[in-house]
Amino acid sequence: MSTQLLTSDLVTLDADLGASKEDVIGALAQLVANAGRADAAGLKADAMKRESQAVTGMKGRFAIPHCRSAAVKTGSLAFARLSRPVDFGGPDGPADIVFLIAAAADGDADHLKLLTQLARALIKPDFLASLRSAKTNDEIVAIVGAVVNPGASTALAATPVGNRPIIVGVTACPTGIAHTFMAADSLVAAGKAAGYDVQIETQGSGAVTPLPTQVIKNAIAAIFSTDVGVKDMGRFAGLPVIESGVKRAINEPAKMIEEAVAASKNPNARKVSGDASAAASGGGEQLSIGKRVMQALMTGVSYMLPFVAAGGLLIALGFLFGGFDIALAPAANSATRTCAQLAWADPAACAKAASIGDLAIATGWGAGLNYLGAILFKIGAAAFGFLVPALSGYIAYAIAGRPGIAPGFVGGAISSTLGAGFLGGILTGLLAGVIALYLGRVKVAKWLAGLMPVVIIPLVTTMVVGGVMYLILGAPIAAVTKAMTNALNGMSGGSAIMLGVVLGLMMCFDLGGPVNKAAYLFATAGLAPDKPATLAIMGAVMAAGMVPPIAMSLATFVRKNVFTETERENGQSAWLLGLSFISEGAIPFAAADPIRVIPSMMLGGAVTGGMCMALGVGSYAPHGGIFVFFAIVNFLGFLISIIAGSVVAAAAVVALKQFTGKKDPAALAA
Repeated sequence: MSTQLLTSDLVTLDADLGASKEDVIGALAQLVANAGRADAAGLKADAMKRESQAVTGMKGRFAIPHCRSAAVKTGSLAFARLSRPVDFGGPDGPADIVFLIAAAADGDADHLKLLTQLARALIKPDFLASLRSAKTNDEIVAIVGAVVNPGASTALAATPVGNRPIIVGVTACPTGIAHTFMAADSLVAAGKAAGYDVQIETQGSGAVTPLPTQVIKNAIAAIFSTDVGVKDMGRFAGLPVIESGVKRAINEPAKMIEEAVAASKNPNARKVSGDASAAASGGGEQLSIGKRVMQALMTGVSYMLPFVAAGGLLIALGFLFGGFDIALAPAANSATRTCAQLAWADPAACAKAASIGDLAIATGWGAGLNYLGAILFKIGAAAFGFLVPALSGYIAYAIAGRPGIAPGFVGGAISSTLGAGFLGGILTGLLAGVIALYLGRVKVAKWLAGLMPVVIIPLVTTMVVGGVMYLILGAPIAAVTKAMTNALNGMSGGSAIMLGVVLGLMMCFDLGGPVNKAAYLFATAGLAPDKPATLAIMGAVMAAGMVPPIAMSLATFVRKNVFTETERENGQSAWLLGLSFISEGAIPFAAADPIRVIPSMMLGGAVTGGMCMALGVGSYAPHGGIFVFFAIVNFLGFLISIIAGSVVAAAAVVALKQFTGKKDPAALAA
């Protein structure tokens, strides 16, 4: 390793760095910056963002704020022994030992291994005692250097120890640097003390070494200590499972081992499901019903979006080549695809042509492009037809795993057939998921267990969901959907402008989160080329969603000194994401300063949404931003609305940053 993680100039002993963890993190970030290894403001912002996800104070009165950051040039450690301990949320009081672990966003594997080895050493009382008794900076460097040995192995999976019962598990935190490995080592040590062979798969930074299949097969229970989703959980299907956030495994490893052993002896203990999408899908303590429902809805929307993007853009290309009347001509909607039907402009010439090229020669390029446009439209329409079934199917999948997919898809298809739309799709997805999950927990004979997930659960669930939709819920939901559609089609004037304002606010509230996705789903699910109101809604939603990245890029350009170096770098590319209708391009700015960024973006989105409605903007395409200009109704109005909203949002965020809040001198060094 050519560069040490910790050098004497990155150590401060018996210092008062302030009263808050923000002060301490800022001071340590400045040490790293003074050594030429990072941008202080960017490192501090990213470390504080990680701090907002979970506290970093640990049992033993030490803290390990950490992050992976684009502001870090060289992976580094900064160390402080505090004369005035500061509360980092540790279970036994304020911390007097603080390590700032700074990893580069694209940091090499060697640095990450060293950082994780330090984190593992911190759970050992002797190591902490030596840090507290050290007299000089160089002594601290030597103590730390002794544990961050590049030759040490970080693998936790091993062969079984003697005849000890095996407990397997997974640890994972959002950053995957510190807590992931500390939790794993704590569980392994606690298991050894209790007489169990605990083997943990660390799903942290870098490559993951999976637990051997045979080890999992021989295990008596599983422990999932995660703050993020567990990858490939199906491997653990059938094992009794104990779940928690990653910090509990650090603070209470012995208790978790006891709970896992008790679960292995309890026939009614919760087990990992056959597909593992539902069990332990989100990390943290047992999730509330509301949280699980929200995760299921977001999963459904996430899996649905590729159908929207592929189908919608193909439809838009169909319009480009064949004209918007493709969607309205009877031939384009016919069940068959004869040449005459697809090229209604000149069916006689089309019948004599063997290819698009021949058709162009026979009747001119207009007919050939018409033919191509009709084909693209029909392919896109077929993909778009999966929107509601995919939404429903993957909502069910998120709740019940693989057994829920078929009932969910069928329920969504029935919802489309009955005219219940996306409201029906959401309901059938939730219903199918809950029923399939319940059936999966029913105890059956061993000879029947293998048939449950692939035959019996999908069969029974599909029958129940389909029956409920046809006999009970389908007609009422279809009536509600029809009433909503009629109300939208009848909107004009002030009511339409107000709808545009509301949609603009929603699109800019959480930048790709649940509220944003709800507005987008509302627009795409009802999009119909022959209904102008739906085109207007789609236009307002897409334009408003383009505003945040463009506005933040503009703001970083016109007023650089209120943004960090990292934010200014992000601003150089955010405009292109905005033009492409990728609202998530503004997330780094919102995450670092949500109080001032999010309200500013919402203001700009409201302006854009309202103006789109007022100017009669519409969109035949559900995605693509400015690059589907050919599918935009009143493209000039579309541009004017986006420019106006972006200017308003940029001005608002600059004003708020300039005149409110504490200014960081490092951030203001332009």
